Amino acid sequence: MKNCIIVIPVLDPNDAFTPYVKQLISEDFKSIIIVNDGSSNEKTQIFEKLDELPEVTVLTHAVNMGKGRALKNAFNYILNDSDLATQHGVITVDGDGQHKVSDVLKLCSELEEKSSSLLLGVRHFQEENVPWTSRMGNTITRHLFRLLYGKGLNDTQTGLRGISTDVLPDFAAIEGERYSYETNMLIVAVHKGLRLKEVPIATVYIEDNEESHFNPVKDSIEIYVLLFKNFFKFMSVSFTSFLIDISFFQLFLFILGFMTVGREIIIATILARAVSSFFNFSISHKWVFESKKRWNQTLFSYYGLVAVQALISGVSVYWLFQLTGIKEVILKVFVDAILFMISYRIQKLLIFKSHEK
Repeated sequence: MKNCIIVIPVLDPNDAFTPYVKQLISEDFKSIIIVNDGSSNEKTQIFEKLDELPEVTVLTHAVNMGKGRALKNAFNYILNDSDLATQHGVITVDGDGQHKVSDVLKLCSELEEKSSSLLLGVRHFQEENVPWTSRMGNTITRHLFRLLYGKGLNDTQTGLRGISTDVLPDFAAIEGERYSYETNMLIVAVHKGLRLKEVPIATVYIEDNEESHFNPVKDSIEIYVLLFKNFFKFMSVSFTSFLIDISFFQLFLFILGFMTVGREIIIATILARAVSSFFNFSISHKWVFESKKRWNQTLFSYYGLVAVQALISGVSVYWLFQLTGIKEVILKVFVDAILFMISYRIQKLLIFKSHEK
């Protein structure tokens, strides 16, 4: 008996769905949870017959609630069942027949040996049968994910995933009701320091992916908003900090006008950054990065970064001022914009990152 639970969210399954489920049963999968996500009445008989099989449990949504909600409801069902919760893990499978049973078996074999893991069945997007929309969407998303979260993944939208049971609670109640939920799974996995492993699988697209219920506009927007959500929060706090910083920088330039130009710029930069950084640290710690580290664990490294940034900013502004003669405040805007992006990655991936396993 396979010690993996199969979860299949499905909306209006085709004629191949029942044989596919029976093939999974023939491979000794004894726990298969199917979530009928608001299918039409014409499909009721399919689910009724499947529910009669001892290996199958059918959960039903009266209306379509989205793939994310279907997966979360299945995960909660598993966690509330003492027998299911002892299995090695869960494998999520799309209901459109695009995941081969042999690949499901491959993920189950990997999952039985690993804990604290999220396994991803990775497709090859360079093959000729891949629709150009899927190839383009995956390329954009994986590059954005790497840029914003520092993790290189080849297939961010795969529906064939293996989740070890010990980390299932981490994914049972997170944000996302539709396809954006699967993106949020990756963000949570990176944030919590879970083991992410990519497992190559067959690339199957049936009739140019016509069976998919993915809305290219609505679902893509939700995914990209989710990807940028943390960055937008960082931008808003950083912009406010920048206004505080630039205002105090100008004030200190006025106060220190009796000094030499070089000393005036360096000291004004350091004093202004001391004021703005206290605001930035306080808000970033709990609201932007939602860090579970204690303040004393992040304060030293944060202000170390602030000191280095202030030094680089001050020296760069002074050097550019000597070279170009452009007004100091304008040069500071340019220099700090570059340091802004670098600072985001350092804070997210090093300073405020909580390593939870």
